[in-house]
Amino acid sequence: MGTTFEPGWESVLAQELERPYMQALREFLKEEKARGEQVYPKSSDVFNAFRHTPLDKVKVVLLGQDPYHGPGQAHGLSFSVQKGVAVPPSLRNMYKELATDVPGFQIPAHGDLTSWADQGVLLLNATLTVRAHQAASHQGKGWETFTNHVITELSARKQGLVFLLWGKFAQNKAQLIDSGKHNLLKAAHPSPLSAHNGFFGCRHFSKTNEILLAEGQTAIDWQIR
Repeated sequence: MGTTFEPGWESVLAQELERPYMQALREFLKEEKARGEQVYPKSSDVFNAFRHTPLDKVKVVLLGQDPYHGPGQAHGLSFSVQKGVAVPPSLRNMYKELATDVPGFQIPAHGDLTSWADQGVLLLNATLTVRAHQAASHQGKGWETFTNHVITELSARKQGLVFLLWGKFAQNKAQLIDSGKHNLLKAAHPSPLSAHNGFFGCRHFSKTNEILLAEGQTAIDWQIR
């Protein structure tokens, strides 16, 4: 795993990366690969969320659970897939909501959300790696401790962030966030299993921009090009 961060994230993560649980996680990942297991995303992409969204640029945090486990999908950003692969169902539903929520939004042909990350949307999964074709296979190995640390530090160090908490898993992270300092938007998960139970119609994309503008920040251009 390439672990070079820009100075802001370095100050938050450097010590955490050296803690025993992270060393054990590195050993687990080495053993996975030594056994011939395919691990996604590739090592150089594991920490992409932090590279595309420097600490001082974070405005929005979109929490996911697990990387996609199919070939060519995961590249270190929650809900995002690399260009050239099919747009997954949850992201398709996000696009449907955007089309009804944000005037002029055009549903794109790909699912690469890098442009969101580059504008300050931290696309953070709770678990940052996965074994090919085995969902949740790297849960409970230490990643959750690491990403909980990230959320806790963001809550403490920043002011006025928008946290998008979709589904029970993400909403359970609310206990790590100071709701007096930050904005928590909760809805059902955009998965086809739950999107009709409160994700569709939540208008979280336009609400996020309303909050950012009220905080004196620039809005997110949600259009994917």
